[in-house]
Amino acid sequence: MRVIIADDHALFREGLKSLLRLQEGVEVVAEVARAVDLAKTLDLVPCDILLLDLQMERSTLVDIEALTERTAIVIVTASENIMDGLEALRSGARGLVFKLFSVETLMTAMREVTAGHVWLPPSLVDEITARLRHPSETTLTPRELAVIRYVGLGMRDADVAAKLGIVEGTVKTHLNNIFQKLNLRSRSELILYAVRMGIVSGTSQNKD
Repeated sequence: MRVIIADDHALFREGLKSLLRLQEGVEVVAEVARAVDLAKTLDLVPCDILLLDLQMERSTLVDIEALTERTAIVIVTASENIMDGLEALRSGARGLVFKLFSVETLMTAMREVTAGHVWLPPSLVDEITARLRHPSETTLTPRELAVIRYVGLGMRDADVAAKLGIVEGTVKTHLNNIFQKLNLRSRSELILYAVRMGIVSGTSQNKD
């Protein structure tokens, strides 16, 4: 595995590089200290895996989507914020490893990613699963739940507005609030959510 380490802490880069050099089948081909140099480095030194910190001189979440077509990205981060992890995965990262983990765990993640799989810490998998099974619907208002139901049925904003007796702009405001509360990014994700949570059935779209 040809690996690039991207982290703004020199001591961390040196330590990780030393540990990876002891692993069979791993070659550290480059280091990156600044997020702004990520694309240029990949142009000069292709790699199989980019080990990327989420916070360098700025957040690297903005870089992941652009880089994911060029290499497999494994996030190596001190942050255990689930939202950061989810956002990185949505942007195309293939793995996420916390810095408190052992090099053996990192190697497991790297092997899984190079095999075409996604690797996440068990604690994060449990948290994501719990959120999918028991989302915080108590934060949704009755009107927002109604909007979710009608959108889940495949209705357009204008039709939803007519059903609820409100203007189309208000529907859009409700949708923006719903996306924020449920950490969703698109209408298709909201439809899947509505089906998964039983708000609508998977066969009922466009029937109301």
